[in-house]
Amino acid sequence: MRFDTLVLGAGIVGVSVAVHLQKRGRAVALVDRRAPGFETSFGNAGLIQREGVYPYAFPRDLSTLLRYASNTSADVHYHLGDLPRLLPFLWQYWRNSHPTRHAAIARAYAPLIAHSVSEHRALAEAAGAMHLIRPSGWIKVFRNTATQDKETRNVERWQREYGVAFEALDPARLRTVEPHLDTSLLGGLRYTEADSVSDPNALVTAYAKYFQQLGGRLFEADANTLTPNAPWLLQTKEGELRADNVVIAMGPWADVITSRLGYNLPLAVKRGYHMHYAPAQGAQLNHPVLDADGGYVLAPMARGIRLTTGAELAHRDAPKTPVQLDAVEPVARKLFPLAERVDAEPWMGARPCTPDMLPIIGPAPHHPSLWFAFGHAHHGLTLGPITGRLIAEMMTGETSAVDVRPFRAQRFWDSAR
Repeated sequence: MRFDTLVLGAGIVGVSVAVHLQKRGRAVALVDRRAPGFETSFGNAGLIQREGVYPYAFPRDLSTLLRYASNTSADVHYHLGDLPRLLPFLWQYWRNSHPTRHAAIARAYAPLIAHSVSEHRALAEAAGAMHLIRPSGWIKVFRNTATQDKETRNVERWQREYGVAFEALDPARLRTVEPHLDTSLLGGLRYTEADSVSDPNALVTAYAKYFQQLGGRLFEADANTLTPNAPWLLQTKEGELRADNVVIAMGPWADVITSRLGYNLPLAVKRGYHMHYAPAQGAQLNHPVLDADGGYVLAPMARGIRLTTGAELAHRDAPKTPVQLDAVEPVARKLFPLAERVDAEPWMGARPCTPDMLPIIGPAPHHPSLWFAFGHAHHGLTLGPITGRLIAEMMTGETSAVDVRPFRAQRFWDSAR
């Protein structure tokens, strides 16, 4: 079975790459060990973060660092035994989070974010999935005046620098848009140009079906069977696939293949958990809501109210330790009336991260027919469609929608010189 391109990984990024290549007339095989959208893309808060021009930085103030070091914070948890392996990554992450460096990173990152909502809407429209996207934004709420003042200053700066749209919500306005939230909240910020998704897995599935309607093929296979050759070879249950090009879009598992091909990329993961709840007493949640002081998100989903946790620093394959979920659930119940748990056990996923907070998008330095599309950290759902478009544009010789140079893998070797 011969194809122009094998796309390895059928999460939101891989599916988006496959769609954009297939639309351009390439014969594409989309390969995963599971059905599309059942790994990291399954368990996020469903946010398409048009406001996310500054990627999530490592804290630099002493009080927050000491709180994280105690390993009792609800928003960050770590496995002590994994810290030695993670320290080089965390050191570089901390260095890149210096305000000057972070601002430079945002200048490269903002053009990607600028295309996040429009690219999703275009793909959802073509896939018949617009009913899964809500154009109402999302809300960050506050219990602490200092946190509220800090976050308001931040978003005002984002508005000046990048035109980020928001609405400041006083307690009365917050009760109008979300009448069932805790009435003691001090207010909130609503990011008005962001979208949210009622079922991320269903959205990825719809995009994958659209890929098939365009003539693309789905295969179940182990990416470890990939053989670099001319052409590339991959073994599947249906037989051997051959292709001239390969795109690695395997999220937190990308390093399994890249390291075997000789690329020592500085990748790590931030793990996260979610649980669904039935709303209590007829309560309704109209927007995803982030508790800025609690470190969790409540998001209305098709399955119920999804509670998502912050970051867990651990080895990708370490056993589940959903202590953050247990810690924030009582707080979340005070924020919004939750009834019983819907899921039998907490879901866990891993966000693929780089120490400079930028994804890796573009050609592999040493293989002219190999392409990278991973490392999107907290913004995989947000940036999936624009990443797919950029990879397809580069592979077909088109002018890229944004400057892709900041995202090339070569930057890690350049910085080491």
